[in-house]
Amino acid sequence: MRYVRPLLFSFLLLSAAPLQAQQEVGNVTLAKEYTRKGEHEKAAFLFSKLSADAQTAPNILPDYLASLQGLKRYKDAEKLMKRAIKQHPEEAGYGVALGSLYTTAGDQAAATKQYDKVLSQLTTAQVLPVAAEFSGRNLPEWAEKTYLRGRVLSKNETDFSPQLVQLYTQSGNTERLLAETLRLVEDEQQLPFVRNMLQNSLHDEKDFDTLERQLLTNVQKYPERGVYSELLLWLQVQRRDFTGALVQAKALDRRGRTEGSRVMDIAGIAQYNKDYESAISGYEYILREYKGGPFYAAARQRLVQTREAQVRETYPVDPNKIRGLITEYQQVLTELGTTPQTASILRNMAVLHAFQLDEKPQAMTLLQQVIDMPRASLDVVDEAKINLADIYLLRGEPWEATLLYSQVEKSHKDSPLGYEAKLRNARLSYFAGDFKLAKSHLDILKEATTREIANDAMQLSLLITDNTAMDTAGVALREYATVEQLVFQNKLPEALKGLDALLQKYPGHALQDDAWYLKAQLQRRTADYRGAVTTLEKITSNPKYDVLSDDAMFLLASIQEENLQDKEQAKALYNQFLVKYPGSIYVAEARKRFRKLRGDSL
Repeated sequence: MRYVRPLLFSFLLLSAAPLQAQQEVGNVTLAKEYTRKGEHEKAAFLFSKLSADAQTAPNILPDYLASLQGLKRYKDAEKLMKRAIKQHPEEAGYGVALGSLYTTAGDQAAATKQYDKVLSQLTTAQVLPVAAEFSGRNLPEWAEKTYLRGRVLSKNETDFSPQLVQLYTQSGNTERLLAETLRLVEDEQQLPFVRNMLQNSLHDEKDFDTLERQLLTNVQKYPERGVYSELLLWLQVQRRDFTGALVQAKALDRRGRTEGSRVMDIAGIAQYNKDYESAISGYEYILREYKGGPFYAAARQRLVQTREAQVRETYPVDPNKIRGLITEYQQVLTELGTTPQTASILRNMAVLHAFQLDEKPQAMTLLQQVIDMPRASLDVVDEAKINLADIYLLRGEPWEATLLYSQVEKSHKDSPLGYEAKLRNARLSYFAGDFKLAKSHLDILKEATTREIANDAMQLSLLITDNTAMDTAGVALREYATVEQLVFQNKLPEALKGLDALLQKYPGHALQDDAWYLKAQLQRRTADYRGAVTTLEKITSNPKYDVLSDDAMFLLASIQEENLQDKEQAKALYNQFLVKYPGSIYVAEARKRFRKLRGDSL
């Protein structure tokens, strides 16, 4: 029995410990609730009753600190934080909280001194939590300093780049964002990732300008690092600055000994984007610097094709220049020979004979030569078939035309060339006034993978739908289709007369803006530039013509720039266009032209 009392005493002590712990947990819960409600006096009282270790625990300290700050007991709060830092040196964020306390107390100098102290005592393992603490307290500049200090500690210039990129993105600091992004390309394997990041980060013209300046600086500062030239080349292509892109492409070709392949790529992109001067410059460079190289023959052919596109799109088209192009094509054939590889040259000559000089027999002979050529590319042969079908249509032989279009559709099913042939068949039905058959073709083509064909199909389909909804017979549309067939046949004076008659006969018709837009295009092609401006202004000045208004304004600006040579008026129109139609497909080209007219260095 003499051992019973000590055992009972021990049992009572053990029972009291859980009860005391439970009471402390309850006090903590209640104190936090008081803090949340703003009842800081009650909260601070309960927190003060906790043990010293509990008061500085990570799950309690923030609430205790908040209650003391709420009561403006800054000295007590400072003592608490200094004790917490001493008791928990591993909690690097406590030092940041102390600095924030000084700011709340109105002592910014003490806060800055404390933040500097945190950074001076920083370890590599503490970088991320300390930076997160700064960010959580809306102190991005100190978060940035933390990451940069961490970079010094790790002796690695690219450490914490993703975090800095995110920080600069959130703060809208584009210049530093771009500079930090460029650090990543010091590892050339990061180039695709960096391109994607930049694609998402570049939003307006000044962002492009900032990146271009930084890249140009890096290219000059580190000429041995081709990655900066690669990125500058990519940027210039994005901006459609093909003149600048060619400079970088030439440098990359020389560095990589790639015999002009990069220049060929850029010249081809420039040609596709109708920057014919840049494309011509690129192809001429290949012919001059890499004669006998692997790209010489292709450059020779593409050079004439680009000059052809330039001549055909300079209105009015000069027949003498067309004959000059045919002579130049013949020179290419003399130099390279008439082979399956040069079959496309014969096809190009045929198109000029048929559609520019109205010499259909010569054109048909050349096209048949391509179609019958052994080992010629199936694509080139079927392109020749489409051209031959077009000529049959010019001659008023639609059945021969549709037969050839259908052959190409069949041999190139689910491919761009097959879609092009189907579009021609749809247009043939449209010309004939068979709108139902035309629309059945177009509805399929609206899903085509080729954007240009899908867009063309969509536009023609909408034209038919809009103009047969109220007038099921499509009387006015039939007359408009007849005009478009005259345009296809290159009978421009007759087409203009037909448009004037249609506009007079159907005033206020849904076709009115389409007719005006087509008339303006034809006026430009016949060198009636003032007339084209007047016609286009009928669309741009009337808010009800919203579908074609961006097309009309861009064409209006182009005429002022290219034909009337009124640079100031063109610049004003391009600027107005960029503000009014930010989602238009012409935005990139309008921006480039505006910058050029403004005198920006490209």
